[in-house]
Amino acid sequence: MRLLLNIIWFVFGGFWLALGYAFAALICFILIITIPFGVASLRIAVYALWPFGKTVVRRDDAGVASSVGNVIWVLLCGWWLALGHLVTGVAMCLTIIGIPLGLANFKLIPVSFLPLGREIVESDDPRAIGVG
Repeated sequence: MRLLLNIIWFVFGGFWLALGYAFAALICFILIITIPFGVASLRIAVYALWPFGKTVVRRDDAGVASSVGNVIWVLLCGWWLALGHLVTGVAMCLTIIGIPLGLANFKLIPVSFLPLGREIVESDDPRAIGVG
């Protein structure tokens, strides 16, 4: 079922969403000082390609730098990315077929809002349920 949902997601928006995040990462890499944001954007791009079967967990080793980076991220682009995923998720949930895709958009909100200090893991990974 995950494979089918990922293929449908890829066709109906996942590719373009990942391409947008990859383009944002490229811009961040060019500006040099924003390279950590570029790395975070690439992680989100990979997650946006195939979101089913994965989840976001907080990293234990994230410190003050991640928090400061997240504040800057939220001010510059995190709020509108999260808002975009929220609006798109609600729009997709208006149809029965689009409900899983809308839920996938809702899964992208936390990592697009606060990407630093987060890690994307497989759903069956022990860290996904808070163990280890």
